Amino acid sequence: MSTIESKDTNLPIYTAKDFTTDQDVRWCPGCGDYAALAAVRKALPDVGTRKENFVFVSGIGCAARFPYYVDTYGMHSIHGRALAIATGVKCANPELEVCVVSGDGDLLSIGGNHTIHTMRRNVDITIMLLNNKIYGLTKGQYSPTSEQGKVSPTSPAGSIDYPLNPIAIAVATGCTFIARSIDVDMKGMDAIYKRGIAHKGTAFIEVYQDCNIFNHKAWFYASQKESMPETTINLEHGKPLIFGAQRDKGIRFNNGQPEVVVLGENGITEADLIVHDETNMFLANIYSQMAYPDFPEPMGVLHADPSKPTYNDLLHQQIADAKSQSTNIDLQALITGNESWEVHEKA
Repeated sequence: MSTIESKDTNLPIYTAKDFTTDQDVRWCPGCGDYAALAAVRKALPDVGTRKENFVFVSGIGCAARFPYYVDTYGMHSIHGRALAIATGVKCANPELEVCVVSGDGDLLSIGGNHTIHTMRRNVDITIMLLNNKIYGLTKGQYSPTSEQGKVSPTSPAGSIDYPLNPIAIAVATGCTFIARSIDVDMKGMDAIYKRGIAHKGTAFIEVYQDCNIFNHKAWFYASQKESMPETTINLEHGKPLIFGAQRDKGIRFNNGQPEVVVLGENGITEADLIVHDETNMFLANIYSQMAYPDFPEPMGVLHADPSKPTYNDLLHQQIADAKSQSTNIDLQALITGNESWEVHEKA
C-alpha cells in the first residue's frame, strides 16, 4: 500500500482554505458535487505538493466546474477532451500533479475513447469520475451509465441502452489504480483521493454522486445509513470480505463464482471468505461485476499496482535515449528522411 511522502522539506503548511477560491460555487443545493469538492480540498493539503504544482482539468458538465472552485492552476476544457489535455500537460511537465474531475457523460460518452486510452497508457494522472447516471447540466437526458428503461427527455419511452460499467472498463484497460466511493462517505472519499494522487500511474476513482434535481435517489440503496451496510462492502487489503449491519455476512468462492453467505450457517467461518488483495487484478474483475441487489457493491481501493512504468516516464526516457544515441543532428535531414524527391517543371 502506498504512502504519501513529500520531496519538498520546505513545504508550506496548507489547509483546505488554501485550496478554496473566491468563486461562488454554482451547483444546485444538495448536489453531491459539494461533497466531492470538500473531500478534494481536504485531501490536497496532505499530499505533500506545493499548490502551484497542482493542475485541475475538466471537460463539460456540472462536475466540470471544479477548476473554478479549487485554488490551483486549471483548465475548464472542451467536451470530452479533458484527458487529452491532461495527458499533454503531464507529458510537458512531469513534475506537476495533474487531476481530472468530470462526469459520466463527459468521460464516458464523447470522452470515452480518451478515458480508455489514458488508462491503457498508464498516464500518471488522477481521474475522478462523478457518476450520477444522468446528464445534469443539459437538464436530465439519459447518460452512458443510466439504467435500462430510464425515462428522460431523450428517452421518453425509457432508454433501451445497456448501461456502461466504469469499473469494468478500468479493469479491461489494465488501469493500475481502481477505486470507488460515494458522495455521502466524506472520510472514505478523502482517503481514496489521497492514495490516488500518491499512486504512480493512472488512478481512476468512480464516485457515486447524487443529482437531486434530475436523478435523485439513483444511489439511494447505497447511500442511506440504514441500507448502506447491507448494500455496500468496504474493501480492506488483506482482510476478508465481510459486510452487513451485524457484520454477519461475507463473500466466498463457490465453484469459481462469488456468492453471498451468512457466517455461522452450515459451518461457514471467516476462513472461508475471499480475502481482499488489491494487487490481484482477477479479484478486481470479480468486484467490477458485483452489483446490487445480488451483491453488495465494493467500495474502496479495488486494485493498485504501482510497479507498471508510466507513459510519461517511458516517453521522456525514449527522448533521452534518442538524444544520447544521436550526434550532429541535422533537423532538415530528420524532416527529409532517407528518401526524398525533387519536383521540377518539365523542360
